[in-house]
Amino acid sequence: MLNEFVYCPRLFYLEYVQGEFVDSSDTVEGRFKHRRVEKEGGALPPAEGEEKGEEAKIHAKSVLLSGDKCGLIAKMDLIEGEGKKLTPVDYKRGKTPSVPGKVWPADLVQICAQAMILRENGYECGEGVVYYSESKERVTVPIDDGLVERTGAQAKEARECAASGKIPVPLIDSPKCPRCSLVGICLPDEVTALGTESSYGTGGTEDVRRLYPARDDAIPFYVQEQRATITKQGEELVVKCVGDVIARGRLMEISSVAVFGNPQITTQAVHELCRRDIPICHFSHGGWFYGITHGMGHKNIELRRKQYAVAEDKSRAIFLARWIVQGKVANCRTMLRRNARDASEVALKELAGWIETATNAKSSDELFGIEGSAGRIYFMHFRDMLKQEQSEFQFDFQTRNRRPPKDPVNAMLSFVYAMLTKDVTVTLLAVGFDPYLGFYHVPKYGRPALALDMMEEFRPIISDSVVIGMINNGEVASSDFVSRGGSCTMTPDGRKKVIRAFERRLDSLVTHPMFGYTVSYRRILEVQARLLGRYLSGEIKEYPPFCTR
Repeated sequence: MLNEFVYCPRLFYLEYVQGEFVDSSDTVEGRFKHRRVEKEGGALPPAEGEEKGEEAKIHAKSVLLSGDKCGLIAKMDLIEGEGKKLTPVDYKRGKTPSVPGKVWPADLVQICAQAMILRENGYECGEGVVYYSESKERVTVPIDDGLVERTGAQAKEARECAASGKIPVPLIDSPKCPRCSLVGICLPDEVTALGTESSYGTGGTEDVRRLYPARDDAIPFYVQEQRATITKQGEELVVKCVGDVIARGRLMEISSVAVFGNPQITTQAVHELCRRDIPICHFSHGGWFYGITHGMGHKNIELRRKQYAVAEDKSRAIFLARWIVQGKVANCRTMLRRNARDASEVALKELAGWIETATNAKSSDELFGIEGSAGRIYFMHFRDMLKQEQSEFQFDFQTRNRRPPKDPVNAMLSFVYAMLTKDVTVTLLAVGFDPYLGFYHVPKYGRPALALDMMEEFRPIISDSVVIGMINNGEVASSDFVSRGGSCTMTPDGRKKVIRAFERRLDSLVTHPMFGYTVSYRRILEVQARLLGRYLSGEIKEYPPFCTR
C-alpha cells in the first residue's frame, strides 16, 4: 500500500480505505510472474542466532515481517544474504525506467521499507534489489539515510491520508490512468469534469477519456426451468434437468444468477458464487423480484455512512430526489418525442413544465405528485409509440396497471421493471451502497428503495424501450401470454424472449450525453452509481442524471 500511495494517493485510498479492487490483465500477469516467490521456502534464522548459524547462506521466499517502530509490515518476495547481512529482493512485472540503473519512485520506497523492517528486526541491510521481469534486470538500491527519511515521511503521509476520511483528488490527464485496474471505479476524468464549474453542464467535454471497457465481460445467468438443479463443476455452473445438462456458464463470465421459481442450487455452487461476489437473485415464478443472496458484502463502510447521513438529512435528500425525478421525466419526454406518431406538442410542453416544477419541489410528497402527473401524461400517449403492423394481434394499452397486470403490455412492463430493479440492486451492492435505503422512495421492509431511486431515470430508456421495440418488431405473439380472471402473465417462452431483448438493450452502445464517449447501458448503470457516491463524498457538485438526447 505504501507503493500504491507513492504511485497514486487516490489509488491507495480506494484500495486501503474503501476496500476496492478489480483485476486487470496487468494484475493477473503480475500474480503469474510472482508465483515462484509467492510460495514460502527457505529458512530465515533469527538475528540473534547461534554463532555457527550466523554465516549461513540465506535464500528465503515469501517472508512476512513487521517493524513496530516504523509501523510497517511487509511480505518480502525474496531475502538473500549470509548471517545477519541480508538483502531484500522485490519482484516487479514491468520493466526498468529508461535511465539505466534506476528504479521507479514507488518501487524505491517499497524496497526501502523492507530494508527498514529488516534493520528493526536486528539484521544488517545496506542495500535492496528490485527485479523487473519484463526487462529481466536486477537493480541494486543503496539504503542511505536520505531514502530512509523520505520513506518514513511517505508512510506518515499515507497514514494521515487514510485517517482523513477524504479521498484524494484524481490525477489530471495522467498516463498512469489508462492501465490502472481501478480506473472504472476512480473515474478520474469524469470526476474532474463534474467537479469544475467551467465544464459541468456543458453537455460533453472533449477532455473526458473513456478509460474503461465500453461493455462488461460478464453477463447475468438466467434459470427458469422448474425441475432444474444448478451445480458447480470446475470453473463452470452447470444446469441439469432430470439428469440431462441443459445449460452451462463459465463462472468468470457470469455477473449474477437469476433464479425464477423453484430451481434448486447446490451448497457448493452457492459457496463459490459467494466467494466470487456473484449474487444470486431470486424471483417468483411470474417474475417478481423478492430476494438476493450474496457474500459478505462490500468493505466500503465509509460510503454507506455517507449514504445514511444524507438519507437522514431531509434537505439534502430532497435535493438529490429532485434530480432523480427530473431525469425520469426528461427521458419520458425524449421517448415520446422520438417514438410517438405525431407526438403531441401539448404533452411535450406539459412534461417540460413538470421538469421545471420539480426543481422547486420542497418535499418527497410533492415530488411524487409531480412524477405521478408526468407519468399520467406519458402513459396516456404510450400507445402512440406502438406500431403494431407486424403484430399478429393488437396490444390494447389504455393505462398503466399492475399487481396484477391486466393486459400483455403491462405484463411486459412489470417484468422488465423487475429485471431492471435486479440489475440496479446488483450494481449498487457491487459499488458498496445499501440498496434498501433511498433518498426519494420511502424505506419499506424488503423493498430496495435506493435501487428504485436509481432506476427511475432508466425506466423509459431501457425498460419501456424494450417493450416498445418488441411490439413494433413483432417479437411477441398471443401465445406468449396467459390471461385468466382479468389478469395477464407471461409464459416461460415469453419471458425468455423478453430477457433476450432486455439483455440486448443493456448491451447496446450509446453516446454519453455529458462525457461524449460511447458505452453500454449496462456500464452506464455502474457509472451512475459511482457518480452518486462521488456526490455523497463531496467530490462533485451535483448528481448528474443520465438524460439521453
